Amino acid sequence: QVQLVESGGGLVQPGGSLRLSCTASGRIFNNYHMGCFRQAPGKEREFVAAITWSGRSTNYADSAKGRFTISRSNAKNTIFLQMNSLKPEDTAVYYCTMGTAWPRPSRYWGQGTQVTVSS
Repeated sequence: QVQLVESGGGLVQPGGSLRLSCTASGRIFNNYHMGCFRQAPGKEREFVAAITWSGRSTNYADSAKGRFTISRSNAKNTIFLQMNSLKPEDTAVYYCTMGTAWPRPSRYWGQGTQVTVSS
């Protein structure tokens, strides 16, 4: 089994920045990509970003391009989602994911962390 733990969520003003972290533990294989999804109140869960096991390739939703950056630690078991120029519509619970599917790995899910963008 794989466990994913997110951290770094919180309240930020419009235009501000946050960095989310996610650390994986358990039976991790070297073909497991990692990603991030989010779910806003009353809306369906949606893909945000993903990064391959090697860290060489990334994939972003249109809403994240140019504002969010996903990266992976050298140890491969931690990813970071740097979110800049945040907007109120970015308010959601953000979930970390891991799996072999590309470009949207989603076999394993974390518990989620709340991000609220509000003045």
